[in-house]
Amino acid sequence: MSVLCLNDLTIHYEQAGAGTPVLLIHGHPFDWTMWRPQLAAGLPAHLIAPDLRNFGRSFSQNGPAGWSTYAEDLLAFADSLGLDRFAAAGLSMGGQIALELAALAPDRLIGLALCDTFAQLDAPEKSAGRLALAERLEREGMEPYAREVLPRMLCAQTLETKPEIAHELLDMMQRCPVRGAAEAARARTGRRDYLPLLAEISIPTLIVVGEYDAFTPVADAERMHAGIPNSEVVVLQQAGHVANLEQPQAFDAALGKFVRRI
Repeated sequence: MSVLCLNDLTIHYEQAGAGTPVLLIHGHPFDWTMWRPQLAAGLPAHLIAPDLRNFGRSFSQNGPAGWSTYAEDLLAFADSLGLDRFAAAGLSMGGQIALELAALAPDRLIGLALCDTFAQLDAPEKSAGRLALAERLEREGMEPYAREVLPRMLCAQTLETKPEIAHELLDMMQRCPVRGAAEAARARTGRRDYLPLLAEISIPTLIVVGEYDAFTPVADAERMHAGIPNSEVVVLQQAGHVANLEQPQAFDAALGKFVRRI
């Protein structure tokens, strides 16, 4: 585990490999460890997996000023690592942060991997649900929510045949700092609509989705694919919302092919 101090933020991160730099951006309420299978896969890339602001072991006295703060943090992080240009791969919330990077600094990106995520704005009831979730986490802590949401994070076959993955994911969610999870839930309601941005993305883009994703179904992936000219969709069989953990070999194959393409 490595550490960088950037302005008001201390970022903890893990890295592996050499070659094309790829930032791996975790989802909510996860941390860098969700990318362990990819870091260990020997992919032809320099994979870098940071903990986001007030997630995992990264810490700041300040919460995000807005949704774009997460992307701005990653740009400063890349600067500190000497990365002028890099690819960004994000899952769920991390995918939307990757899209924010594409909006803020398109000249910095050489590729995008959008995994189990979506581009459109939340419906009003979904935004209200995120705000209510933030209050609930602050009131109850992470454990009740983590246990409740676990069956929707993973597909039925994963829960039945790979209990070790369910245990790992549950532990990851339960140890997530309440503050970081609540801050992100609130900030996420203020993100921009990425649908108008899609047509402007000209870099190679990989879109990955689990066939049984309960949060961001295949239709959301197809919608992004229709909007991004230079994109391809990979649907991973027998996977839910955390496809990289549920089907790591298939995910790694898709990511490896993508890295070779860029």
